[in-house]
Amino acid sequence: MPALVEVQDVCKIYDPGENEVRALDHVSLTIDEGEFVAIIGQSGSGKSTLMNMLGCLDTPTSGKYMLHGTDVSHMTDDEQSDVRNREIGFIFQGFNLIPSLTAIENVELPLMYRGVSKKTRMELSKTALERVGLANRMTHKPSELSGGQQQRVAIARAIAQAPPILLADEPTGNLDSGSSREIIDIIKKLHGEGRTVILITHDPGIASRAKRIITIGDGKILSDVINDKYEE
Repeated sequence: MPALVEVQDVCKIYDPGENEVRALDHVSLTIDEGEFVAIIGQSGSGKSTLMNMLGCLDTPTSGKYMLHGTDVSHMTDDEQSDVRNREIGFIFQGFNLIPSLTAIENVELPLMYRGVSKKTRMELSKTALERVGLANRMTHKPSELSGGQQQRVAIARAIAQAPPILLADEPTGNLDSGSSREIIDIIKKLHGEGRTVILITHDPGIASRAKRIITIGDGKILSDVINDKYEE
């Protein structure tokens, strides 16, 4: 059975020539189904470029990216969009909620784009919001929610259609320490339910909550270790 994620000798080069920047420099890694992986690196390390690659938001200059056994390295934008919709739930630092919509409407929106029926959309969205502890906030708009609650709405939106991969990009970056712990606890719970979680962060404290920690710097993988202190 192939790995869920397999990156083979991937390079991403900007401005080829004398001034080229190797955002990713011959990166190879595999992530199996059900793993909880943190990718940690400072600004400019290449972690955001790697996230974009793993999330099918960008394609490599060279090398290969296999997702669920399918080569997605050089797909068209439309083909990558289809893969993202099927395979990946995104959680971003900036929440990316629409201010004029309620919590449940924000969760429903991607499902609407995917052609899910109104009745099913409502059921999936309601269940997702209940799972992140927002059963009593479904009709509130983002301005009526705290930062932590807004990020919970974003998580509900990401998990509503049960994608196999949860890709979280600095999910606690705009939150205080208490809200950050709550969000990581929710993400850990989702992993415990069988989700594959890939967490991008610059924060060693956040990375330490994952089961496997990949450190990236200057576009290369510097270390890839199992976290002995991981608590289920």
